[in-house]
Amino acid sequence: MQFLVCGYDGDDDGALERRMAVRQEHLALGDKLAAEGTMLFAVALLDGDRMVGSAIVVEVGSREDVDRWLEIEPYVVGDVWRRIEVTACRVGPRFQELLG
Repeated sequence: MQFLVCGYDGDDDGALERRMAVRQEHLALGDKLAAEGTMLFAVALLDGDRMVGSAIVVEVGSREDVDRWLEIEPYVVGDVWRRIEVTACRVGPRFQELLG
């Protein structure tokens, strides 16, 4: 199953600092999940030039698998994402071909 995960950063004064403090861990986990074929793609959500969240498409067995990943996701553990939306989705055939 594929899921779109949108994580929205807090809007407090320390939000960007928290994001940057765990960003390398977040990217390293993303690289690992991408290499495994779990993370299909990801983008940073922006407000102007400022990162304010993330949108990630993952392919896993179930919603519970998404929740297990979120338990160790540095942006969750590091209190970066203050609101998370998870929606079942399906990457369209044209774009699925690009994923290999």
